[in-house]
Amino acid sequence: MSADAATAEAPAAPGASTMSLPTLTGMVVGGMVGAGVFSLPARFGVATGILGSLIAWAIAGTGMLMLAFVFQNLAIRKPDLNAGVFIYAKAGFGDYAGFNSAIGFWASSVAGNTFYWVFIGATIGAFWDGLGDGDTVIAVALSSVGVWLFHYLIARGVRDAAVINRIVTVFKVLPILVFIVVLFVFFDGGVFADNWVATGYGDLGGLDEQIRNTMLITTFVFIGIEGASVYSRYAKRREDVGKATVLGFLSVLSIFALVTLSSYSVMPQPELADTRQPSMVGVFQEVVGDWGEVFISVAVVVSVLGAYLAWTLMAAEVMYVPARSDDMPAFLGQENRNGTPITALVVTSLGVQGLLTLTLFVSDALNFMLDLCTSLAILPYLLAAAYALKLGLTGEAYEGVPAGARRKETIVAGIATAYTVFLFDAAGLKFVLLMTLLLAPASLLYVKARSERGRRIFSPTEIVLFAAILVGAAIGVAGLWTGRISL
Repeated sequence: MSADAATAEAPAAPGASTMSLPTLTGMVVGGMVGAGVFSLPARFGVATGILGSLIAWAIAGTGMLMLAFVFQNLAIRKPDLNAGVFIYAKAGFGDYAGFNSAIGFWASSVAGNTFYWVFIGATIGAFWDGLGDGDTVIAVALSSVGVWLFHYLIARGVRDAAVINRIVTVFKVLPILVFIVVLFVFFDGGVFADNWVATGYGDLGGLDEQIRNTMLITTFVFIGIEGASVYSRYAKRREDVGKATVLGFLSVLSIFALVTLSSYSVMPQPELADTRQPSMVGVFQEVVGDWGEVFISVAVVVSVLGAYLAWTLMAAEVMYVPARSDDMPAFLGQENRNGTPITALVVTSLGVQGLLTLTLFVSDALNFMLDLCTSLAILPYLLAAAYALKLGLTGEAYEGVPAGARRKETIVAGIATAYTVFLFDAAGLKFVLLMTLLLAPASLLYVKARSERGRRIFSPTEIVLFAAILVGAAIGVAGLWTGRISL
């Protein structure tokens, strides 16, 4: 189905069932509650104390809530646009911008899925030394088997995978809630007080530096907020897309903040910082004993596999939909008899396989993949927020809407846009250049797609954008060659 022609009343894709509000909300929660939540104690412990964490969650929560409202508002103002992340960028800033948004989102998903397999390896590595931190030859081999087993499952049909994701979401959230409740039962007021600013535990830098150092992890754990928007073509009711986004976000924000605060209530900040990843395992084991290590480790594996399922689905969708709307080569729009975008799924699985191989040569593969995933996701978020801001400023799609509502939504979009720009600064130049290293060669797909349909490849503005990407890629290559950029 063409994304441009689809409407709220359009039927789902062949072989796929329409999704209800609970199912869409489950896709949002399932996409966000993955590996990131289990790494929060140490990632925050190494960067800041309680005060800094509260400010960081307030900033991240506000910024991502504005993004949630952006997706909700766009679903209302532009109900004819489906697969939101890609199509909003295209509608607002042209075909090439939309293409880069789709590639950025897809690549972010691939890097995130690679992180998931490394994270599973690191978790099981606590019991089996051969897996190390998830980046040994044995770990990569076992992860590769997992990649293709999931590929087979998803190829059977989107409907089956969505139902499984909803079930897994329930079972992975329950252990996290147990973790929070148990840690608050063992609350230590003295430890909590000492962790308030953590000034006695070494040089963490000023409060602004501490907050900046938490931005990538807070963004990483919220990636997936657009899950309902990506699946909008399957929604029973278009208004459910926005509702699912906000409901899923608020639920997950509460969980993430409570995991962080409860960890600070039982362990000093330096011990949190030194806890082996996934750090929730070590924290819970410290409080309840050895059974806690097994309990949380099982939850990690279940949670991460569920998130992997959701993200592989989303990645395939974001390659498939542009192909169906003539913005990617036609071969990426092929479906199998179950209605699964099979070629896009194959490309996605191959991408994960490639990055898994790369982990053998990257130092600290776990954190590298986490930061790469987050940095790549910022671009599609920025373009979606900027499109919402553009609509508010120009008045497009606001005919007959009260001025107060338009003003409110414009302010929300402005805050979301500013927040995503701030995230680029927090990510740093290294990951921005690595992003251009991906976008530059990926543009060959855009050229092929335009050539297939006999369209002009670039407009004058798009030529400037393409040139900027090429310059960034050249600088990135030079940085890798000289060692100024390290992996």
